[in-house]
Parts: sequence; structure tokens; C-alpha cells
Amino acid sequence: MKRILLRSGKSPFDVVPVEDALHRDVIATNSGNLIFSDAAHKILTTPDAEVFSNGMRTDVSAAARINEEYDAFVVPLANAFRPTFEASLQRLTRLIGKLKIPVVVLGVGAQTGVTYDPARLKPMEPTVRAFCAAVLEHSASIGVRGEFTEKYLNDMGFRDVEIIGCPSMFMYGDKLTVEKRAADLTPRSRIAVNGSHTAVRGGGLHKIITRTHAQYPHLRYIGQNLTDAKQLYWRDVDSPAGKITEMPTHPGHPMYQEDKVRVYIDPVTWIDDLRDFDYSFGSRIHGNIAALLAGTPATVLAFDSRTLELCRFFEIPHRLLSEVPADLDPADLYEEADFGALTGNHRERFDRFTAFLDKNGLENTFTHGDGGEAFEKKLRSLSFPAGVRPWNDADLASLTSRFGWLQQRIVELDNHNAQLKRELAKSRVGAKAAAALPTASIYRRARRVVGRPLRRALKSK
Repeated sequence: MKRILLRSGKSPFDVVPVEDALHRDVIATNSGNLIFSDAAHKILTTPDAEVFSNGMRTDVSAAARINEEYDAFVVPLANAFRPTFEASLQRLTRLIGKLKIPVVVLGVGAQTGVTYDPARLKPMEPTVRAFCAAVLEHSASIGVRGEFTEKYLNDMGFRDVEIIGCPSMFMYGDKLTVEKRAADLTPRSRIAVNGSHTAVRGGGLHKIITRTHAQYPHLRYIGQNLTDAKQLYWRDVDSPAGKITEMPTHPGHPMYQEDKVRVYIDPVTWIDDLRDFDYSFGSRIHGNIAALLAGTPATVLAFDSRTLELCRFFEIPHRLLSEVPADLDPADLYEEADFGALTGNHRERFDRFTAFLDKNGLENTFTHGDGGEAFEKKLRSLSFPAGVRPWNDADLASLTSRFGWLQQRIVELDNHNAQLKRELAKSRVGAKAAAALPTASIYRRARRVVGRPLRRALKSK
């Protein structure tokens, strides 16, 4: 049995309570990450291969153990070629350099503007070169998201580069059905909207959301960031993101107060919920891919190269956010959206993706397994938490869940504090230093964990 280590926040079969999911950050700051990692997990699971999540850990010292326990390391990535990810990319490169097993990169992308100007990426070029060189020592080629990233790497001299898009779009193999369920949108239509913090503020998406909310009362905003989820669950407004009052995830926003916001910890509940919607639009690529996987029509308002190149490769209906008027009616987007090329050419793109896997020594469940049937059966046997929703309730159940988790954390921290005291007492520091370690520190640590939102939430009720 082949053992594959997959870079992902968690296994698709890990049922994680909301509080723990937020505390551990299993979505790696963005729940869109789990859509493509879950898809990769499903695709790579065959009768001859078992997949294990690494919990998104990049521990260079674990290289020897990984070499011993696994037969391949598969790395699904998104917009990894960006300045804010450079340190993480360097750690990943150091780990890969110590591995002796195959390393396969699925769908890495470079992030710049919609003009595809790579100038902002110039300072990190040595890091990108080192990463690609390390990967190509362990695989036949690198899978990239689209045309811009291919050219970006080609211009550096790398030729073993293949456009494969993102594994998320192949969650169901070569089958992708997206159909309009109504001739047009009406005030009764259920519409999902999404957007990054940058697009909402800098891109002016908040004006479109405000207007759409007034026109379509069944509108729902679906956030993706960890900070979004914390605002919904803990009413946390202490973070820098908490100052963005234009975001529907902010407790002061009308959509928050009307319970029209969600963030999903698990792709299965996300996709299932979107099956009941008529349309989805916004700047989040995986927010709209989730809709397409649910069979729900979607339009992407492309805001940067990472969204634009995927839209172009998969032929997803899209417009540039910069060219969309503030008085946009989503009914216009819905009317012009044509899904013929998206679905009609899906099989060709799927064949390209599986050929890339074959070249790199990886089998897939659709060609070599049961088409994901056992995966889906196991997934459906589990009970995942519903999407995180705004905390507007003061009922006993909602308070009990939150206070119960906080009490558990305090007990854990208290025990840890006691253990530290014992260890200090045995060390050369001595009993005097151990005694000076304040028990009250556990409460300060607990408060840092949850961000002091609880007291503020109760005051607002």
C-alpha cells in the first residue's frame, strides 16, 4: 500500500468542533484551502494508495521520519508565489531538499495584478527559483494554475511546467454539471456573494454588496478568512480585520445582524448548502468554485492574477472587478453567464490533469479506483458542524457551548501551568522560581487564545 503525505490543514474525515477548528486554524487562514486539499485527498485515494494529512506543518527536522514512513509528498498550493508567503516557501524548500521521496506540486500560482505584471515578484525570485529547482529534483514537472504562472516560470528558465488548474475543480472527476434553474433572477432568488477583504474595501465590492442586499432579501454573504469566522463565532473585533466595518462579517453590519452570513469549516457542508442557491458571484475563486461543484451558476469578479488565470483556464464566467459598476445588478451577470465552455471542455482538462498525475507516478481514484464512491460514502457517514453563523443569540445552548469550551481551555492551561512549575522545580532554576510562576497566568493565556470577545459580546446583548 502506497502512503501519500498531503500538505493540508486536516483530513476530510476529521470532524473538528468549531471552537477547536478556529483555535487550531485548520483552514490555514482561508477555508478555500480545504476545498482543493479535500479534492486532492479524494483524487489520490485508490485501492493501492492511502492519503494522510500533514496538518499544514512544515517541520524540516521531520524529513527523516517522512522519508521512512511515506512514499510521496504531494503539495497542493494556491497563490504561493507572493511576497507574504515567501518565508513559508523557504521553509517548504528546506524540507523538500531533505526528502528522498517524490514531491509533486499541484496547482501552484503566482500572484500579481490582472495585467500580469510580475514586477512585484522580482525581489522573491531567488526563493521561487530555489523552490522550483528543489521540486524538480523530486518530480517530472510542476503543475501550475494557469497561463501567467506558466510564463512566469518559463521566463526563469523552467520548462517542465504544466498548466493543470486547481484540483478543486476535479472533485467529481470528469463530471461537472452547471445549469441555470431559472430564466432570470428575481427578489425571491437565493444569491450567495463572496469577497476578500481587499476586494471589499479597495475594490469597492462593499457598494455592490450593499445594493444587492437591498434588492435581494435572500442574499447571503459567505466569508472564508479565519478572522471572518472568529467575528461570527466570538464577535471578535480586536484584530485588524475587525476594524473593517464594511465587511458583512462585522457585528455592526446589517447582514450580520440579519443572520445572512456564513463561514464553513468543511467543504462538504459548504457545497451542500450552495446546492439550494440560484446563483453565486464575487471575487473569491474558491467561493465560486464551491458553487460550481454544487451545480449552482457562478460568476467570478476577478481581482488579481490568481483568480483571473484560473477563470481563463477553466472558462469560468468572469468579469474584472475594476470594470464592474457600483450599481451592478447580479441579474445582469446571471443573464450573460454562459457555462457551455466550462462544462463542455471539462473532460479535456480532466484528462490533462490525470496525465500530469500519471507522469509523476500518482494514480487517481477515477481511473484506478472506484471513482471516489468509498470516499463519499465515508464522508456522508460523518456529522460535520454546520457553517459558522453570526452570534446574535443569548440562548442557553449557544452560551453553554462557548463557555464549555472556554472552561476546558482554562483547565488545560491550568494543568500545563502546573506541569511547568514541576519542571522548573526540578531544574537548576529551583523551587523559588517555580513558586513565582503565577497561577493567574493561565487566565491571561486563555484570554489571549479567545481574544477577549466574550465579555464584549455579552455587553452588547
